[in-house]
Amino acid sequence: MHGSSTQARLVADAAPARAMALAAAFPLAACRGVQSALDPAADEAARLATLSIVLFVGGAAIFVAVTALVLYAIFAPPARRRWLADRRAILIGGIAVPIVVLTALLVYGFIVLRVAHAPASEGALRIEVVGEQYWWRVRYPAEGEAEAFATANEIRVPAGRPVELVAMSADVIHAVWIPNFAGKVDMIPGRANRLVFTVERPGVYRGVCAEYCGDQHARMAFDVVALEPGAFAAWRQAQTAPAREPATEFLEGGRILFIRNGCGNCHAVRGTEAGGQIGPDLTHVGSRRTIGAGQFPNNVGTLAGWIADTQHLKGGARMPSYGSLTGADLRAIAGYLESLK
Repeated sequence: MHGSSTQARLVADAAPARAMALAAAFPLAACRGVQSALDPAADEAARLATLSIVLFVGGAAIFVAVTALVLYAIFAPPARRRWLADRRAILIGGIAVPIVVLTALLVYGFIVLRVAHAPASEGALRIEVVGEQYWWRVRYPAEGEAEAFATANEIRVPAGRPVELVAMSADVIHAVWIPNFAGKVDMIPGRANRLVFTVERPGVYRGVCAEYCGDQHARMAFDVVALEPGAFAAWRQAQTAPAREPATEFLEGGRILFIRNGCGNCHAVRGTEAGGQIGPDLTHVGSRRTIGAGQFPNNVGTLAGWIADTQHLKGGARMPSYGSLTGADLRAIAGYLESLK
């Protein structure tokens, strides 16, 4: 009993220390991650992070200086604070210093933003991203011997090579934002805006829609996968190929059901008669990390659930629920889609 009470007392004594350590760790943890502007992984994001720090430090210095003068004016003896009423002190401290400091910060911000929004350099990889309610259409135009192809809700880029994202919208105003790579850019119907960056290190990052676009705006995300140049070239080559043929009778049955139920009217699967352009291209959907615009991991179970009850999982999406399909049919279609690597 004595040992138990001692152990309990030690645990209780250590609790405040653990709480303080966690409190200190939370702000630091928020500065890193796959969706953090304070953990830059590209050149433009690094410049914006530096700009943020400079503006924060400059603003904090002004705040501290003004607060110190206010406290001095309140608590200092009258004989010592008489100089605060002097005309020169008011002109210098109240007008000249704020104008100089704020103008310097403004000019510095303009310089950084001008560099960050410079045109893409020659040899940049061009990727077209179209925001739709509530998903992302991604197109890679033909380049050299590489053929054009389309994917959805996932962008893959090579590390070390400039990338030019051409941002467009098919319906309402969206905004594409990849915090680790760059600032956000609006996607306006009828207009093409551009976002240029060079990824510094491979990894998986997260992008989001940063402009309210409807009831599922908060669930409109995508993965950005930065690869080594060789791995990116191999991935791009694989993406231009048509969909692989079903390897088993079960998967062949899933393909037949996919076509028979009209899925090909909205979705394209290159190499089959499915050629719809309304929804995402599913030619290599099995190789993507997520479905539902970054909402669910990509596997047979989530694919089947998505097909059966889309509107429950993401109400407002432009895809109807296929609740009339049997469990066996759902597994066959989902298995076929998951096999499209």
